[in-house]
Amino acid sequence: MFIRVERALLLAAFLCLGAAIGLSSPSLLSVMVENLVFFFDFFLLLKNNEARHFLIEAPKDLLSASESKREKASDVSALRDALKYLDADFFNYSQMHEMVEGAKEFNIPAFRENRRLVASVDGGLHNPSVLVFHSSWDIEESSHDVGKFNYPHLSDVERPSNDDDIAFMTILELGALIRTKQITSAELTAIFLTRLKRFNRVLEAVVTYTEELAFSQAKKADELLQQGIYLGPLHGIPYGLKDIISVPGYKTTWGCKTFKDQVINMEAWVYNRLKSAGAVLIAKLVTGSLAYDDIWFGGRTRNPWNIEEYSTGSSAGSAASTSAGLVPFAIGSETCGSITYPAARCGITGLRPTFGTVGRSGMLSLSESLDKVGPFCRSAADCAVIIDVIRGKDPKDPSSRFIPLDDPFSVDVRKLTVGYLEDAEMEVLDVLSSMGVKVVPFKLNYTIKSVQATLNFTMDVDMLSHFDKWQRSGHDNDYEAQDQWPVELRRARLIPAVDYLQAQRVRGKLIQEVREGFTVDAFIGNATDWEKVCLGNLVGMPIVIVPTGFKSIKDPPKGGTRRRTTVTTGIYAPPGKDHIALALAMAYQSSTDHHLQRPPIDDLGPNDPIPITVES
Repeated sequence: MFIRVERALLLAAFLCLGAAIGLSSPSLLSVMVENLVFFFDFFLLLKNNEARHFLIEAPKDLLSASESKREKASDVSALRDALKYLDADFFNYSQMHEMVEGAKEFNIPAFRENRRLVASVDGGLHNPSVLVFHSSWDIEESSHDVGKFNYPHLSDVERPSNDDDIAFMTILELGALIRTKQITSAELTAIFLTRLKRFNRVLEAVVTYTEELAFSQAKKADELLQQGIYLGPLHGIPYGLKDIISVPGYKTTWGCKTFKDQVINMEAWVYNRLKSAGAVLIAKLVTGSLAYDDIWFGGRTRNPWNIEEYSTGSSAGSAASTSAGLVPFAIGSETCGSITYPAARCGITGLRPTFGTVGRSGMLSLSESLDKVGPFCRSAADCAVIIDVIRGKDPKDPSSRFIPLDDPFSVDVRKLTVGYLEDAEMEVLDVLSSMGVKVVPFKLNYTIKSVQATLNFTMDVDMLSHFDKWQRSGHDNDYEAQDQWPVELRRARLIPAVDYLQAQRVRGKLIQEVREGFTVDAFIGNATDWEKVCLGNLVGMPIVIVPTGFKSIKDPPKGGTRRRTTVTTGIYAPPGKDHIALALAMAYQSSTDHHLQRPPIDDLGPNDPIPITVES
């Protein structure tokens, strides 16, 4: 009754108002009245929940739906823009909407769970990929450890009176001194530690001295020898390790400020093998930051043959220390050029072995299908000794194998046919030819236009998977060389899984074409030509880098200098045929003395203006 009275009074008031303002049209007044009644009734119905929802909640729902639609459109637009950089901008709106929803519901949760499971620690030391690359062509993996090489037995070696002369002896010569007790391992260790400390200020080649460990291992080697136990040619021989190789109780910095205080209490495979052979670790040597080039958190390693330039390659400390006579040998690694480049620049003999020859557990991993471990030595014979000790099946490295290498000391090079590329050093060909080696022109034939792109796709994506957390945490902003890994790994984020796998198919095609055209036992060519460096690493091909001479440095001082630019060559062999490359290198070095020369370091000549400061 009350509501009806209110409605009647309200209608009467509106009629009077209409008359007052001159609305005499009955029809117009009727419409106004009807609208007024509707809104009045609707106002009263707000007490009812359904009406309240219609008036208040429904517009909110409409707004939310509109915002959701705009958000989806924005997501699709962002995806459309991103797909341009993946060379995949061919989907329509509906398809991209499906992709957005699928990524949110399935992909991203899976990404995050996978990272939680295997990528919470950087470096790739754990949880290796099940996608395993095997490089050998015709060689069947041995089911057990293979026999050792038959090393030359040196019987007429005498101890030099000068420690500098001792420092430049080969492993086999030093081994003879220890075996015949002309020198102890402790004495030898002291000689090389003294040299490391003396020249490191110039070369910047050492990250960590392992002095306490070294003298402990040297003492053990001397005690065993006193008991009549001789472990072989590395018994009591000092050496250095690239600082991506873990040794319990000592920092393994990877050359990077992010990890400069890192200690990995894990015995790397290669360290364990050398320790078992009686070798004495005296230092962790410089690696370029995260195994890239020669820049590290402590500086930049220099080339002993020309200290005005740098050693190049991430195995910088290993190469420079061996070249300067600071260690008899050192262990390095290569993913793409980190043995070949520093060995060539520093004028020493290096071996990049067949992929899978040496186990890699306990080491920083860049790419599980490219990383290789190899030695820097003063001679090819020394390289043969080292690879014989460190090769074998590492239970923690699925890519490592028992590769049945023949004994390089027993290879008859006169039965070999060796090809030479256009950039081969002719002096090497002349020497080998004079020794009965058949030398023929050779050319690598393959149809792949960009070997480097295939390598970079492989290396960069693999590396990013091992340093995903590092990048996500923003540590790449603190990296020592901003034009190196930071740039490459950001770019790697834009390589789709599909195109990564396409690159692996291209790699397989490359391997097949190189294999079909490999009509010689080995070939000789430039060791540092970038195309061949990329190709050799993708194929898993071994190479021995051999010093072949010297030339004047660019723009020498007017008064002259003893600094030199080294000249080297590469002896390449098919995967699994490292012994052939080693045998040819040994044959060449048996008739030449380039590998025996000593770099000037602190004796540049009286007219060379470069200041040198060494520790006394």
